[in-house]
Amino acid sequence: MDLDLHLHSAASDGTLPPAEVVSAAIAGRLDVIALTDHDTLAGVLAAIEAARGQALAVIPALEISTTWEDADLHILGYFVDPMDPRIQEHCERAVGRREARLREMVSRLRDQGVDVAFERVAEAAGEGAPGRPHLARAMVEAGVVTSVPEAFDRYIGNDHPAYIPTLLLDPGEAIRLIHGAGGIAVWAHPPAHRLETLLPELRKGGLDGLEVYRPFLGRDRMLRIEAAARSAGLLVTGGSDWHGPEGGPLGEFRVHASEVSRFLEAGGM
Repeated sequence: MDLDLHLHSAASDGTLPPAEVVSAAIAGRLDVIALTDHDTLAGVLAAIEAARGQALAVIPALEISTTWEDADLHILGYFVDPMDPRIQEHCERAVGRREARLREMVSRLRDQGVDVAFERVAEAAGEGAPGRPHLARAMVEAGVVTSVPEAFDRYIGNDHPAYIPTLLLDPGEAIRLIHGAGGIAVWAHPPAHRLETLLPELRKGGLDGLEVYRPFLGRDRMLRIEAAARSAGLLVTGGSDWHGPEGGPLGEFRVHASEVSRFLEAGGM
């Protein structure tokens, strides 16, 4: 059984509607996916409905933005109840905060002589909540940069001139929110250099797992993160962090069920 446990749709900063993400997963011969849009469950029910009758299971999930020492840190919530009122309240609040944050970042860019209209960012977001990838795409369209990675590397990535943290929750609050909705809390794309200092704090807060298997992650770093998870008795997961076909076909990266068997058992699969 092949899985991809980290996917985004147009409900947040992906480029395809949830139903088309499902179609891409089926075409990529995946058996299980998790739709993990940023601070929203808006696409989950549509994805589950699109997969009905197909040989594909969709795990209801989301990626919660948290702030730790002025840096963004993302917690994946798997097997959450999409109807949980507390998580719905968080998602509604996140929409407003994400828009305010992007407006602040556009203002910072303007102070640096980079003129990008917020309206272009909103157009890039469509019906989804605006995020940094939408700002990056608007910067490409405006001719400010030549690519989305360049926008992050020069202007809007963590610790760069126009960066502003999300400021929604701290990691412990996100973990409690996920657990309250019946879910499993996993630290998304954890930087290896932060494991020693931050992982003990997250474990105290109830963290359940680490995202270990990711594309383009060097073997040494992957083994270090995997060893940290095993040593701490945490679950391990993996996913492509796929945002759309411009990043390559869905299914090109996959995780086998044997690599994440404890996670699947914990989720009742």
